[in-house]
Amino acid sequence: MISRPILLFVVTMVVVFFAVAATVGHGRGQPALMLANVYQDHIDPTDYWVSEKLDGVRAYWDGRHLISRQGHVIATPPGFTDGFPDIPMDGELWQGRGTFSRLMGALQRARPEPDQWRHIYYMVFDLPAADGSFEQRLRTMRALLDGRDAPHLRRVPQRRVANRQQLMDYLDQVVEIGGEGLMLHRGSAPYRGHRSDDLLKLKPYQDEDGRVVAHLPGQGRLEGRMGALLVETPSGRHFRLGTGFSDAQRADPPPIGSIVTYQFHGHTKNGLPRFASYLRTRSQGPGYIR
Repeated sequence: MISRPILLFVVTMVVVFFAVAATVGHGRGQPALMLANVYQDHIDPTDYWVSEKLDGVRAYWDGRHLISRQGHVIATPPGFTDGFPDIPMDGELWQGRGTFSRLMGALQRARPEPDQWRHIYYMVFDLPAADGSFEQRLRTMRALLDGRDAPHLRRVPQRRVANRQQLMDYLDQVVEIGGEGLMLHRGSAPYRGHRSDDLLKLKPYQDEDGRVVAHLPGQGRLEGRMGALLVETPSGRHFRLGTGFSDAQRADPPPIGSIVTYQFHGHTKNGLPRFASYLRTRSQGPGYIR
């Protein structure tokens, strides 16, 4: 028979163990971030501020650390966050258009390599703890960040459009220079940490992240290499992803369990991505899934 004091001690230690494990594994917990819906034609773009959609890694600055969407502290080299203000910021780690693979290589190192971070910037697009509408927060961001002595900190430029045609013209300009698409922030909206039409994304195609479940063997010319990935969608459905890969990627495919991004054009009647094509590998696990 276990005595009451010993039982209480054991229960206390179990609680402490799981609390410590949660702290080590997830930093300060998952931040409640504003998440985007997809822009629809019926939405009036004049209600929004518009910016380029950066193909980087979402990160929350809590005043001391950069935190991933899943709550993991992102290791940075010494000096990277010098000059960052001690207030929460929402943004994206970004190295430039077409450099996502290099960015992920830098982020996935257990010990950050300063040379790899030389041209990585924290691009800020919102202030989660600031009061008021996005328009008011934008004014605060300008006063707080413009001209600040922080080499790796930048504010994402925002603009207005007069109508939908201007919005689509801007999208064409961004895509032509290698950009991914546009983000739209509703000017009147407070910061709300969930998915809504207060934040929208606009691309020339749809995309999403899925988890690699299996490697399916190739046939004919692809014999001996990966023919397709079996991918699990965010809704839990499985489908074959077989296009968009180079020969080198088929010889060394994304690992099982990794997160890949694929583009597609709508869904089939069964809810699967239509005409899906591989874009990139985002991570070797769940830490950076968008």
